[in-house]
Amino acid sequence: MKTYQPKAKDVQRNWHLVDAKDEVLGRVSTRISQLLMGKHKVKYANHIDMGDFVVAINASKVRLTGKKRDQKVYRGHSGYPGGFKEVTFEKMITEQPEKVIEKAVFGMLPGNRLRDPRMRRLKVFADGNHRYKDKFKKE
Repeated sequence: MKTYQPKAKDVQRNWHLVDAKDEVLGRVSTRISQLLMGKHKVKYANHIDMGDFVVAINASKVRLTGKKRDQKVYRGHSGYPGGFKEVTFEKMITEQPEKVIEKAVFGMLPGNRLRDPRMRRLKVFADGNHRYKDKFKKE
């Protein structure tokens, strides 16, 4: 008996719509990251990019539990002296709500050569309007 190994040419990519309205940030990000990796598929293989396209809408309406809405801070450094930056969650959700979900999903994906192609398949929108309506199957 041989073990089945899926080939890159056999990958079928579907489109998924995820509504983040009134969803907890961590829970919705976990679901998105699993769809991007393809873990929901029967023929999943971790060395091949098996994931699907994900369109996340209503990013500005995502919620956090506890006191995180007031206390969460995104930190970064440019690499130059004095290049340390901090942005609070409140400021990020009002100015760039898409970045909140993108950063959460980016942190949940494995840090290997497949992360960038997976992140390119994630489309995040602040409200319910998006341009990928024709990609979803009519049921």
